[in-house]
Amino acid sequence: TARYFDIKTTEPISFFLSGLEELLSWQPDSNGDFNISAVPLAERQPPLHSKRPRTLVCHDMRGGYLDDRFIQGSATRNPYVFYHWRYIDIFVYFSHHTVTIPPVCWTNAAHRNGVPVLGTFITEWTDGEKICEAFLAGGKEAYRAVSEQLARIAQHYRFDGWLVNIENTLSAAAAENLPPFLRHLTAQVHSAVPGGLVIWYDSVLQNGTLKWQNELNEENRVFFDACDGLFTNYNWKEGNLERSRELAGPRRTDVYVGIDVFGRGDVIGSGFDTNKPLRLIRQYGLSAAIFAPGWVYEHLGEENFLQNENKFWGLLAEYLPTHSICTLPLATSFSLGMGNSRFLDGKVEEPGPWYDLSLQEIQPLYLEQEGRLSTSCCLQDAWCGGSSLRVQGIIPPGEERVATRLFSLQMPAPPKLFLTLLYKLEGPQPDEFTVMLELTTMDSDTCHEGNVTSLPEPTGRHYPRILAAPPTRLAKLLAACNHGSNGWTSRCYELDLQGCSLRDLSLLVSRHQPSPKETSFTCLLGEVRVLDAASTAASPPQVQSLVASQFWWQ
Repeated sequence: TARYFDIKTTEPISFFLSGLEELLSWQPDSNGDFNISAVPLAERQPPLHSKRPRTLVCHDMRGGYLDDRFIQGSATRNPYVFYHWRYIDIFVYFSHHTVTIPPVCWTNAAHRNGVPVLGTFITEWTDGEKICEAFLAGGKEAYRAVSEQLARIAQHYRFDGWLVNIENTLSAAAAENLPPFLRHLTAQVHSAVPGGLVIWYDSVLQNGTLKWQNELNEENRVFFDACDGLFTNYNWKEGNLERSRELAGPRRTDVYVGIDVFGRGDVIGSGFDTNKPLRLIRQYGLSAAIFAPGWVYEHLGEENFLQNENKFWGLLAEYLPTHSICTLPLATSFSLGMGNSRFLDGKVEEPGPWYDLSLQEIQPLYLEQEGRLSTSCCLQDAWCGGSSLRVQGIIPPGEERVATRLFSLQMPAPPKLFLTLLYKLEGPQPDEFTVMLELTTMDSDTCHEGNVTSLPEPTGRHYPRILAAPPTRLAKLLAACNHGSNGWTSRCYELDLQGCSLRDLSLLVSRHQPSPKETSFTCLLGEVRVLDAASTAASPPQVQSLVASQFWWQ
């Protein structure tokens, strides 16, 4: 059981497998159950298989399995977190171990935000040649055993598939079996994991030579045809993009063009210039694979990480199509899965740093409009968890209000919605502002607010009515409607809609008096919820068949 528990603390940890032996002898073990993701992959719009160019993020940091290996969290100060989930499509956890099983905290955080997670199967150097010879050079039983195990592992731990990285030369016999192995693995993953994916890294060629192509071409096309996508190497030029697009035909969004944020080798741009290669990739309608965006943390340091992270992704945002939420309830306290304290009901419940990505909540869109409006994470104050969302902006002269888009939505509106908001205004004169939620709906002749006699709002903007007190059956759920605490204000709203489709949820900050001067504001958001009134009335499912084992009281 050494694999499953930390030797020093006995805490459960995430783990990898080294070599073919460990892979082939792996079987489910109750000691490893902590590694099973508890969060199903949330639906989002558009779905992954839409033909829109995608964004894959490949996380490679200092060999992997750092403090993220502690399944029940750790007391890490200034840890690395990722939270721009609305902007990406696929998350790959990468390390140089033969079989990289993604630490379960990453799968939980990604799934909650609608992003599938892939592990990595890698062979490299002379050890890699030996592994490949052992499972590829013989008959099909050997390679089928490997692909079946990989599919079983993904299914058992509930992540979504594999990046396959064969970075060593192959014998002629092994090279011949590589495409059928990849086809078999892809078929196994598709049948074992709903929405499962297998992506091939541009490394070895059809004839077994190790030679990175930086493009899709006739020498590596056989692998592209055998699986769900190709992740190209990083040293490409515009000609490579053109040829890849040409050859991929209708599958061009299955070509993920590699961008190394560390800029190793001859690249078009990296670091804060990552937007240069990304712009080119999008001009050709291809998908992008952003490798090692942890550069922001590793290279620029931990101190201003959150600020630098928002800057990095803010520079890329115009080339990253965002995703919409398509199911209710939507409820979040914006927690990043880390903090300098743990907060409950607006006050510190437990001081001291903590890190647990499994506790990261649904993340919003992060906006950066040259000084006029920005959203960022605030670790100094929160309603619940470790952080709140700081919305800072300027109301221009003569204007009354400014709207900040928090979430893009895409779903039919239920006939009645309840919304809740917890916020805190900071600054010298918080009383001069009003804060509320705004919902917009898609343009439609059928969409009405309230009863059928009311006229449709021409802009599709709806301002939910404030509820002074919750309806009795919801008193528990909406307990804090008109009294916040510890400086936080709590509000509940209701909105009746007919024949509408939801589009955006925004925060509206208005000033009471229009002013010839610009007015700046800072508002912290502690929690936002959008609930379908019909389903909130149902009682929650009861917990059943609870089993406890392996107790050790301390």
